[in-house]
Amino acid sequence: MSGEGKKFDRSVWTELMDAEQVDRSITRIAHEILENNKGGKKLAIVGIRTRGETLGQRIVSKIKEIDGVEIPFGVVDITLYRDDLGQGADQPVVQGTSIPFHVDDHKIVLVDDVLFTGRTIRAALDAIIDFGRPQAVQLAVLCDRGHRELPIRADYVGKNIPTEREQFVRVHLEDHDEEEGVFIHKSGK
Repeated sequence: MSGEGKKFDRSVWTELMDAEQVDRSITRIAHEILENNKGGKKLAIVGIRTRGETLGQRIVSKIKEIDGVEIPFGVVDITLYRDDLGQGADQPVVQGTSIPFHVDDHKIVLVDDVLFTGRTIRAALDAIIDFGRPQAVQLAVLCDRGHRELPIRADYVGKNIPTEREQFVRVHLEDHDEEEGVFIHKSGK
């Protein structure tokens, strides 16, 4: 739960990461991905719409900057893979998945902004498997806030954020929001 539906009133949110800290985390994650995979060979990045897509593109750029290698990039839309799809009254808005490479040939690093229950990641894994059987799937997240409902953990984490289950965490990226940073709701609700 990232708090997307709540109006962003700066007075009730506390900043946990500023733009510089977000950028440093992305740089560190890119270095760790390259180190753990012994370079970029057979590596691909897949971002989960919407902010995971943006973070994934930034990781691809950092890897090119660091290692000079072009990493294939794709985007996955989990809308139709959600396990709560039939529970809401709203019609889902499908933005589409684009994976322009053969999944079978790659180790995929799945990228999202906030890891919470693990249900978004489970849905993304289901979507990727529909495209083939990757050599491996790794997970990179900007923030891990705990409270897993499924046995999922991130391989690369920008920042671990201890939270109460009821709290909201929001990631703002300049591509989508007026500012850049990670915020937590002060009251927890």
